[in-house]
Amino acid sequence: MIFVTIGQMLPFDRLIRAVDAWAGERRREDVFAQIGDGRFEPRHMRWRRKLSPTEFTERVRQSEAVVTHAGMGTILTAFDLGRPILIMPRRAELREVTNDHQLATARYFAADGRIAVAFDEAELHARLERLGELKPPAHRPSPETERLIATLRHFI
Repeated sequence: MIFVTIGQMLPFDRLIRAVDAWAGERRREDVFAQIGDGRFEPRHMRWRRKLSPTEFTERVRQSEAVVTHAGMGTILTAFDLGRPILIMPRRAELREVTNDHQLATARYFAADGRIAVAFDEAELHARLERLGELKPPAHRPSPETERLIATLRHFI
């Protein structure tokens, strides 16, 4: 199952519409979306507006991949559960968010390479076509954690 989520705070019809179109074109019946309070209602994927925290975590756990906005709560949950992640950031110029912090987050993860990023709908469609190639994000300890481990090894 592909789990699409836009978080709990703001609608993100652009993401939901793009994934719904892709699911329809590809006749994918394994897509489930949490769509929030947006105006667009998907026609080609199962959906609900809201999920409880428990339901949300279970959907992530059951998913082959998570397609989401660039919200850290969703990213961290998918990361912690070892699920491949594809993000598309909300953009302030499109009035999807008040500032471009999600673009900054997306640029960081694009450079980091552990999470797939699509900056627009065309790129999202291309990445959805290669969704099976996504790998779970490899956990890399922070530099502070690495120093602590090295110190403990030296001490022992």
